[in-house]
Amino acid sequence: MERNEIRAMMEKAYKENFGEEAPKEWYFAPGRVNLIGEHTDYNGGHVFPCALTIGTYGMIKRRSDRTLRFYSVNFPEKGVTVTSLDELNPGSNEGWTAYPKGVFWTFILNKYEINEGADILIWGDIPAGSGLSSSASVEVLTGTMIKDTYGFTNVTGVDLAKFGQYSENNYNGLSCGIMDQFASAMGKKDCAIFLDTNTLEYEHAPVKLPDAKIVITNSKVKHSLVTSAYNDRRRECEEALKDLQKVVGIKTLGDLTEEEFEAHKDSITNDINRKRAKHAVYENRRTIKAVEALKANDIETFGKLMNASHVSLRDDYEVSCKECDLLTELAWKQPGVIGSRITGGGFGGCTVSIVKNEAVDDFIKAIDEPYEKETGYKAEFYIVDIGEGASRI
Repeated sequence: MERNEIRAMMEKAYKENFGEEAPKEWYFAPGRVNLIGEHTDYNGGHVFPCALTIGTYGMIKRRSDRTLRFYSVNFPEKGVTVTSLDELNPGSNEGWTAYPKGVFWTFILNKYEINEGADILIWGDIPAGSGLSSSASVEVLTGTMIKDTYGFTNVTGVDLAKFGQYSENNYNGLSCGIMDQFASAMGKKDCAIFLDTNTLEYEHAPVKLPDAKIVITNSKVKHSLVTSAYNDRRRECEEALKDLQKVVGIKTLGDLTEEEFEAHKDSITNDINRKRAKHAVYENRRTIKAVEALKANDIETFGKLMNASHVSLRDDYEVSCKECDLLTELAWKQPGVIGSRITGGGFGGCTVSIVKNEAVDDFIKAIDEPYEKETGYKAEFYIVDIGEGASRI
């Protein structure tokens, strides 16, 4: 859908649901795909995500009272949700509105004075449960709108990422790292973000694929990270780190090389925790090597590291699923596929593949039918562009 069509649809929905003309300003925050570096962001490692041109659009109008009203064009059956600035309660079951409410709550917690409510309408084109960070997109979108509407000019893009992560951790109860929000807030066209999640040092690394495309394949297995084993993985890594810290001076798992991990891994007393830590250490090093390969225009090595990442996520971190394993196994067999892996938090969602231009159509045909026959799910394929971070349009 073109942006002028999206704008017209949202204006109509705004007037129908809030009884007023839509505001002139509107906003966008992208979803993201992570090319490599999975489950390293809360382990002090590196990640390599990029913002997409799909995401979440929003409109906001400040009110004169303390009421907050929310409407999503994606969930018309939910109607308008009405609450107030005095009724922001972490951990309550509030559906999709928990994400924008959590960001309001976080701004207030950080001493930003918000004494007037707002009417907020959103629409997004990120498939729900796909693992392309619709929740982070909503959080960063909300933060961007709050910053603009209430005049908080000192709030930076990095602040918006931190606020989004904090709200998801503490309002919604998901112990995520900062990668998703950072990619949505700080994305740059045709670049991925090489981010050290321990220091938040980052660089925009150009993704030059003159002969290939990034293809995202949606398994149609929806994941819900809050109710999945995501928080368990974080706890297991924390326990492994505590064991390692008894024998080696590190602050995070990301501080270790593969050789250092192998030398000290027996200090991790729990076998499962040892596997989790191995993934965190090796995945971090894979990410560093992958970015070096990309800078050297060695896309073949980049693809091999993507494949190794999937194997580790499947076997050591155990966050894949049979459907995403099938998608990657089918992809690996296809001519012209440079690399393929599950992306996102796992337990469903999408795979990301780098496919040579001339092979894209055959890639989709070769996966589509056998995947549906084996699983009963009809996969969706998105040939994506790398876009900008959150902004007022």
